[in-house]
Amino acid sequence: MLDSLTYLLKKVFLLTNFTLFNIISSEEDKCTDYCEGPSFQRGDLLEVPRTLFIHFGIYLGENKVAHLMPDIMPVITNDKCQIQKMVTNKRLLLGVLSKNATIRVDTVEDFAYGSKILLNNMDNILKMQPLPNEEIAKRAEKLIGVIPYSLLWNNCEHFATYCRYGSFVSLQTDKFCESLKSMIRDQRSILLSVFLGMLSIAYLGMAPSTAIPTVFIPFMLWMAG
Repeated sequence: MLDSLTYLLKKVFLLTNFTLFNIISSEEDKCTDYCEGPSFQRGDLLEVPRTLFIHFGIYLGENKVAHLMPDIMPVITNDKCQIQKMVTNKRLLLGVLSKNATIRVDTVEDFAYGSKILLNNMDNILKMQPLPNEEIAKRAEKLIGVIPYSLLWNNCEHFATYCRYGSFVSLQTDKFCESLKSMIRDQRSILLSVFLGMLSIAYLGMAPSTAIPTVFIPFMLWMAG
């Protein structure tokens, strides 16, 4: 049951992040300009907008970026050549679902994937003093390799902010949690969960797998609200 709820939350996160990305992007545009050229210093924090989220990395110098990517490939092969190839959307999605990731090093071009890059924008947003640039880069280099992945608790933003500020921070996760609170407080969520539960019983029949969620989820929403 807990695994099912976690899976559902992650799917909601993917959907709500589309809106959250627009909110975060508008705030960032007010704070700084996009960087076009190779004017990065070792230890800089780089951000690039993706379809559903903002991706983060740490610049290591010599046109290389360390960043955390969900990836299923290290689980199914030890071939370093296969693993080092650019992570496809299919590999990324399977990495998210299997909770596996790698902190890998790619070129700035592969990291950006055609998007413009924001430079050290989190310094302005978080109002936190970054560590010395060399220490930031060394932190990132020490973490390179396969690690567990969590969409909510251990993502690319957590990695980048830990390296640069010494603290795990994810504004995207924080905004998602705030949106989730709003959804829970909305009593219509209870009615919707009851309706969906009744539909599952009607189509799949009365069974513990349908009856328990139909009762349990609305009850938890009511208690949390």
